[in-house]
Amino acid sequence: MKFKFAALLSVFLIAFGCQNEGASEDESAAESGSEETQEESGTITLTDDAGNEVEVPENPERIISSYLEDDVLTLGETPIVQWSINGGEGIQDYLQAEGLEGLETIPFDLPYEVIASHEPDLIITSSSEFAEGESYENYSAIAPTFVLEAFNYDDWRDRLNRVAEIFGKEDVAAEKIEEYETLAQSVSEKLPADETAIALWQTGDTFFISNVDKSSGEVLYNDLGLSAPDFVEELSSENETPWLEVSLETLAESDVDHIFFIGENEGDSETAFEESVFQNIPAVAEGNVHEYTGDSSWLYSGYIANTLIIEDVEAALAE
Repeated sequence: MKFKFAALLSVFLIAFGCQNEGASEDESAAESGSEETQEESGTITLTDDAGNEVEVPENPERIISSYLEDDVLTLGETPIVQWSINGGEGIQDYLQAEGLEGLETIPFDLPYEVIASHEPDLIITSSSEFAEGESYENYSAIAPTFVLEAFNYDDWRDRLNRVAEIFGKEDVAAEKIEEYETLAQSVSEKLPADETAIALWQTGDTFFISNVDKSSGEVLYNDLGLSAPDFVEELSSENETPWLEVSLETLAESDVDHIFFIGENEGDSETAFEESVFQNIPAVAEGNVHEYTGDSSWLYSGYIANTLIIEDVEAALAE
């Protein structure tokens, strides 16, 4: 879990740190990053998030979409390999049953020789960090390469719609978003009113809470209507980081009603709160600490990830 945290946190921080020249219609589309032209050769020309014009195959069959697998699977496409860290040991476990199980892994930093060995016909990178300058040229020599700045999208819905443009599946994205909204509304009506909740992630000796408008917090507060404790609001204020470090003192003094705890192993929540100083937290005192591990979807964001989170919340809190 420690290696997964380091890689995930670095990915979170990445976000901060035309073919027919004479056609004015095409030039306007290029500026907005929307569809530009339909080529007779079976490609469509799009402008990616880095400003590159990319001739994307209409029906790609060998897709590499590292760290965008949630979106790609949601649209009914299946990549040929999957994102990984730590020599393939760290993967997006929650997506295995959704279509990734058994797929070979590739390193998160996308080595050219590894990418080339899989002979893709489309490469989608989740950050320009992996495809700048000469790097982009090298990837493009292998296959059409579309840069999508995944963490520039505050809302997974916007990111899904952008990925849908690549595959010409905007209608599928709209259907999935509508399904999600319907589910969220239905479950929110079953949840206890006026009770507070947090998503709390422990890695090593450090605790993080989900930002009120990011990651799991977006699901708890914006989609399901649960209340955020004051300290979550305060830490999230003017902070765009999805997961925010929180002190043990702040946790001990909190009056949160429900804790959705993400640890490294089963039983970690009991160890985390065994000291008497934590026994006055309502969630701990009332047995309302709901435990998950890093194998769950709580550290991710997307149609599939957030749907699974909603199902977890419903199982834990629905009256």
